[in-house]
Amino acid sequence: MCTPDIDCHNSCYASYSQQLSLCPCFEQETITTTQISTTTTEILPIEPSDVFILVIPNLVDGSYLQSGDGSSQISATINAPRNDYASEAAHALVSGKLHIFGGDYDGTKIARLDDCTLNELTVRLNEERYYGQAALSIENGTKALICFGISGVNLKTCEIFDGSTTVSTFASDSTHHRGGLGLYKNKPTSVGCYNERYQKAETLSASGWIALPNHPKRVSVHSLVGLENQSLLLIGGLDSGNGGAAQSGIWQLKNENWNKIGDLLQADYEGSAIYIGRSIYYFGYSYPYASIERLDFNETEDLQNVELIGNQPGGFFLPVLFKTVSDYCI
Repeated sequence: MCTPDIDCHNSCYASYSQQLSLCPCFEQETITTTQISTTTTEILPIEPSDVFILVIPNLVDGSYLQSGDGSSQISATINAPRNDYASEAAHALVSGKLHIFGGDYDGTKIARLDDCTLNELTVRLNEERYYGQAALSIENGTKALICFGISGVNLKTCEIFDGSTTVSTFASDSTHHRGGLGLYKNKPTSVGCYNERYQKAETLSASGWIALPNHPKRVSVHSLVGLENQSLLLIGGLDSGNGGAAQSGIWQLKNENWNKIGDLLQADYEGSAIYIGRSIYYFGYSYPYASIERLDFNETEDLQNVELIGNQPGGFFLPVLFKTVSDYCI
């Protein structure tokens, strides 16, 4: 036992630490802890055969369940107040629940998917957003950012929904009607505008929207997907600089530079995309194919392959996408 002398305590603790480090049990525990830490931070790929995506198109009665490997496409039954309920609506997850915002039928509606039913909430958007708006999950999926759209004019405004209330936030410097929203360096970002036909890109910081390098093309009606390596992908869309033609390009914004990294198998626009595992699933609209394509990436998120896994069963545009299980609502 030590006296009150601090040197005695230090010497005792040093001896204890040395003996503890030699103990086999202690060494085994250290290795186990390290392995657990590595496992929890490593992001494992999900096999396409284990992926199932609920697709709610502009006409709800056309809903279906698509497998990630293309082996199955099964009709799903989704209940909604009317058949065009999801037409032109933006969508995002909030606390794990799928929500849709605005749209043709009602520009201020917010609805949540509960089991197999789209239930309209009492809370409303602050502004009417009939079409061309975008939504994005933010703050670790606890909230959604909803921006842009048209309500008589091209809107620059944005608002945040937390599951029960909506609060206005910074308006962008330029309108981005049909310019989408995706994460670049973990910040909400939009690119282009259908009506204005420009190349402008902006990102939302803590103090407001900041300009990013222009996209090389006058793009709109594309899909934006943020990767874990902090880059942003722009997939498909219309090129107003080329007579409004559909484009097949897969573009990446990384380190403030735009580069084309690949192509869709079919030039497409008015599609929707979802990132699951190490693959992006793109549901296109272009007649007559309405292709469903899978973009596969490696562990450093370099594009490896683009594969056709099916076609949409109808001329569906801007479908709502939700990762789910193999027997959801069938």
